[in-house]
Amino acid sequence: MSRAAASATTSAALPAAMSSPAQLDRLGGHLRKLRLLKSGERLEALLQEAAARELPYAEFLEQVLGEEVAAKTAKNIAMRTAMARFPFVKPLETFDFAYQPSIDRKQLQQLASSHYIEHGDNVIILGPPGVGKTHLAVSLGLKAIEAGYRVMFSTAAHLIATLTKAHGENRLEEKLRVFTAPRLLIIDEIGYLPIDRQGANLFFQLISRRYERGPMILTSNQSFGAWGEVFGDRVIATAILDRLLHHAVTLNIRGNSYRLKEKLKAGLVRSHDETTTEPGGEI
Repeated sequence: MSRAAASATTSAALPAAMSSPAQLDRLGGHLRKLRLLKSGERLEALLQEAAARELPYAEFLEQVLGEEVAAKTAKNIAMRTAMARFPFVKPLETFDFAYQPSIDRKQLQQLASSHYIEHGDNVIILGPPGVGKTHLAVSLGLKAIEAGYRVMFSTAAHLIATLTKAHGENRLEEKLRVFTAPRLLIIDEIGYLPIDRQGANLFFQLISRRYERGPMILTSNQSFGAWGEVFGDRVIATAILDRLLHHAVTLNIRGNSYRLKEKLKAGLVRSHDETTTEPGGEI
């Protein structure tokens, strides 16, 4: 290889061999104007690493842009997670599937891909208190956020109270738009508190707005057959379920409460399987 060729090769492999203070200032200014803030923070370190590893220009540029994309993605996920208003942040990986063997782990992993959102399918999680319904709902919501979707979480009681207040203030349409806008809406704890007729009608309006437009995840401690009592009207409950179940995946958890785990081990309380039957059923 000629001396000129060797010099050119070395130059191409050392994009950051030497940088003057003035050049660093100019590069930093360009990065700030382009809002490449992560790269601006690590500029000198990136240049030194590139020089030490003798990175080709393309590989160096790929590394810089890759770190910037990762930083922006993490920031967006953190922002959307805060906006979702989850009661806690628990990833699916922390769920104790061994303690709840009735759950099909493979099915949950498929749901974690968030394909059900594009298909417009609802996910309904049924089971007694304490078995991890909210954990699963939040975990799937986090996966949806990672996939780029906007998510909103609310308990059924808070949602209905919000809609009822808006109805009294002639702002119902505004609030319905708030709960319709997110790509995925999570409604937790249906059936834990009684719902009056007005609340049932308002809930039906929201379900109708999202029907075949925006998928939902719902959790309930009541079988479908008991929803007539939950909503205080079998006709409204049937209409709600008709829309929810048209495109839906239902998960029945037939396990014991995590909160009673230690007492069960000690034999101080009876297993849920010994005292109840499987939730679900029809109206």
